[in-house]
Amino acid sequence: MFRKILIANRGEVALRIQRTCRALGVKTVVAHSEADREAKYVKLADESVCIGPAPSAGSYLNIPAIISAAEVTDAEAIHPGWGFLSESADFAERVERSGFVFIGPRAETIRLLGDKVNAKAAMKKAGIPVVPGTDGPLPEEPNEIVRLARSIGYPVIVKAAGGGGGRGMRVVHTEAALLTAVQTTRTEAMAAFGNPVLYLEKYLENPRHIEFQVLADKFRNAIHLGERDCSLQRRHQKVLEEAPALHVSERSRLRIAERCAEACRKLGYTGAGTFEFLYDKGEFHFIEINTRLQVEHPVTELVTGLDIVQLQVRVAAGEKLGIRQRDVQFRGHAIECRINAEDPFRGIPSPGRITSFHAPGGPGIRVDSHAYSGYFVPPHYDSLIGKLIAYGDTREQAIARMNIALSEMVVEGIRTNIPLHQELLQDAAFLRGGASIHYLEQKFAKLAKAE
Repeated sequence: MFRKILIANRGEVALRIQRTCRALGVKTVVAHSEADREAKYVKLADESVCIGPAPSAGSYLNIPAIISAAEVTDAEAIHPGWGFLSESADFAERVERSGFVFIGPRAETIRLLGDKVNAKAAMKKAGIPVVPGTDGPLPEEPNEIVRLARSIGYPVIVKAAGGGGGRGMRVVHTEAALLTAVQTTRTEAMAAFGNPVLYLEKYLENPRHIEFQVLADKFRNAIHLGERDCSLQRRHQKVLEEAPALHVSERSRLRIAERCAEACRKLGYTGAGTFEFLYDKGEFHFIEINTRLQVEHPVTELVTGLDIVQLQVRVAAGEKLGIRQRDVQFRGHAIECRINAEDPFRGIPSPGRITSFHAPGGPGIRVDSHAYSGYFVPPHYDSLIGKLIAYGDTREQAIARMNIALSEMVVEGIRTNIPLHQELLQDAAFLRGGASIHYLEQKFAKLAKAE
């Protein structure tokens, strides 16, 4: 096991990783920006290093500064958390070349799977169903682009091979709009990701977003930890997640989960990862792999009883998983509400000082948050200030516990989306289960019209 790990991230995930390290007896170094100097996890760390100014380009995305922080503190490994550099193959490569362990897959694996064209090809080879679309990069020739779109059938979605986080994609409903959409997306992709490669997929009208958690070690042992339904999204960003997913046949669920684990073995994948699918009309369609820890991992931890971050660290340290698929037991239901510092219905960020903070408790309630009374939410980063997770023997019990927890949670001084979650938990479509990825956007559009 490592003696010391540097955490190259901020906010709630930095605290989450730190807690697991402390449980393992591993010392932590927090690399932080000037804006996060007073953060709780910085105070709790064994050591901390300021790596730059508030803007992430000069700090959390500053590879030389992060490597230097690991060198001066004699850290042995670097945990990238999520976001920022967590899926950067260049960063993983620099970490490895500098003599540290990157807590995640190898750089070449991240590079392969980070390109969605290559990832789809790898999944098809592994027997995992993909969304109908082009088999390779979209050509430059306009007539060929038109021909490919016709063969797929409208509507289609133009996607950037290096995209992510809901960026670099455009839905096209008619042939007349196709070439303009391709050119615009290509320009955006080059500017945002440094990669102009695009591909086309069939646009599924009302799919759900269901993902499978996997864990694999360096000895080609791989397991899955079941699925999560992440369909309630706004602007392609997840708002509420739950495990397990409702209204999916056990046979279909198990078949895809086992194929995901098998794909990890074939690829030589190591660490934690998530296979993301669109689920439409009883069929799963692969869209991408996230080669990192997911924000929503707590719902899987609660239904399996496993510490995903600890397993991630142990695997990176060279240990075998020590868990076989038959050892994984699924019990109960878990729901996660992402608590964001933002206007609940318009989504406008609300940075500022939290004047009063109270975390709820009670049976089955977990709060993952770095916030506290007096904490200043900086305007420079993602608006996530924590996650409220409720577990129950049944989904109904988890919902009841979440309702109570939301009513108890106090965050004053800034606006949060707690009222949105309270409304969602009373929503008829949510209570039935199985809402599509477009449902929340449609709900917001109706609210806007009502105003």
